[in-house]
Amino acid sequence: MRIFKITKGNTKSEKISGELLQLKNELQKKLTMGSNADLSLNATERLLIEEITRMTHELNINNITRTKAYLDFYKKHSDIHWAFLGHLVSRNGGWNMTDLKGEFLSKLLTEDEQEKFFIFLERGNWLIFQDVFPQLLLYETSLELKEPLFHLLPCFSVSTFMDSVWNFFWRTGNRRLLTVSLIINEQSYLEKQLMINDQQNQILKTIEFSLQDVLSLNHILFPYDQTGETKLTGQTLHHFTSLPERIELGKRMYALLYSNQKRYERSFQWAQRNPHTGSRTDYWPGLFKRVKETIPGRLYNPQVKNCKLKSGAAHLYSPELQFAWKDIVHNAPVQADWFNNVDVVDYLIENPKSVDGEIQHAYCKSLEKLAFTTFAKKAIFLRKG
Repeated sequence: MRIFKITKGNTKSEKISGELLQLKNELQKKLTMGSNADLSLNATERLLIEEITRMTHELNINNITRTKAYLDFYKKHSDIHWAFLGHLVSRNGGWNMTDLKGEFLSKLLTEDEQEKFFIFLERGNWLIFQDVFPQLLLYETSLELKEPLFHLLPCFSVSTFMDSVWNFFWRTGNRRLLTVSLIINEQSYLEKQLMINDQQNQILKTIEFSLQDVLSLNHILFPYDQTGETKLTGQTLHHFTSLPERIELGKRMYALLYSNQKRYERSFQWAQRNPHTGSRTDYWPGLFKRVKETIPGRLYNPQVKNCKLKSGAAHLYSPELQFAWKDIVHNAPVQADWFNNVDVVDYLIENPKSVDGEIQHAYCKSLEKLAFTTFAKKAIFLRKG
């Protein structure tokens, strides 16, 4: 597989003078003139839309089905880099969901807080899949028929931004441009559908979200095999409510994943060998376990150091998603296009800075901090009692 190279340029104007300028002009025309796409469909197109809608719905059941669907698609279409990136990020979403019922957060948060945060995470995971997967299936069908079918994207309420981008990708084969555009699209879509939703936005102001940020739990981890053991690379997001920060994080994660050929291959091999369950035992079974070993009600004694258990210490409880949370049915999203300014194209400008994926130490420190916080809260509770 050909992996993209991070190229360097001298100025912003130089970087946007070629393909990006062409794309920006196309998008500006679309905003100025409006969409004149003829959405009158023939029988074949209607059947295709129904089939894609059905397949998307069947795979959008929970985090496990979505995460597997991304990887299955990538195995068939490795030119769509976003599919593998989305697979790994979705794994992290599942781990965050089961953490709420795991060793630490189940003791730090009330059941009501756990459920609210789960619904927030699950809604975001569901929204992205129902927006992006029809795009992937439409691309797959376009390849089969050897003609672009992206004029059908509005039938799935996909942004006009992606209509232009997919056609541009079809002509140029620019994998990086497509991947970063999908990052921009999905985060902008999430912003409009979830982050500024009054009901969901309240969750961001509650204690559990503050806890995630204060304890630096917003680590996105990419496991990979190295000399017989699983190592971690990744990035940390501290300002989840910031759309620009989420987009830039996505760009860094993409660069991290694809700029090192050997690490990419090891990460892909790891993903294929380790089916996603939602439990963190997927990558570190020596530290985590799917069954609870600690005794309920007993004071938790922190026994984690440098992501290793002290002698005789119990494993950290990390359940599988199917045992932690039930599947939920989502309400349909609001039909509204987020795209209203061509300046978003500026996010496509390549960042020449190298990306440091060192995260294992920070992640281990977060686990130690969580263990101590759990111990302190329980000790205070018992002393008061």
